[in-house]
Amino acid sequence: MGGRRREHGALEAEVMAVLWAEARPMTATEVHEALGDPGLVYKTVLTVLGRLHAKGLLDRERSGRAHAYVPRRGPADEVASQMNQALARGADRMAVLQHFVAGLDPEDERALRDLLDAGE
Repeated sequence: MGGRRREHGALEAEVMAVLWAEARPMTATEVHEALGDPGLVYKTVLTVLGRLHAKGLLDRERSGRAHAYVPRRGPADEVASQMNQALARGADRMAVLQHFVAGLDPEDERALRDLLDAGE
């Protein structure tokens, strides 16, 4: 197996971060190199890219004999989608929102207030 053990989903997040930062289609080899982890096996990166594609997070196109991958959405869109999915899983949406807002730092709370006020 590869190098250090990552938390569940951490490698997927790292791969997405690389693809967002490069803002261009990348092959598995390019992503593997950009991750810069000598203990990470190339095949693992290829597997993660395949899983992200199967989840609908990446598009892929032929690039010679390989595929090049590119995110379908930007990082803000993806995080917002994850937040909406988490909210939808909660049995009591009001309680979930209350806990979310209670955990915001003052700057984020002001930004949220500004966004809500602008929507009125």
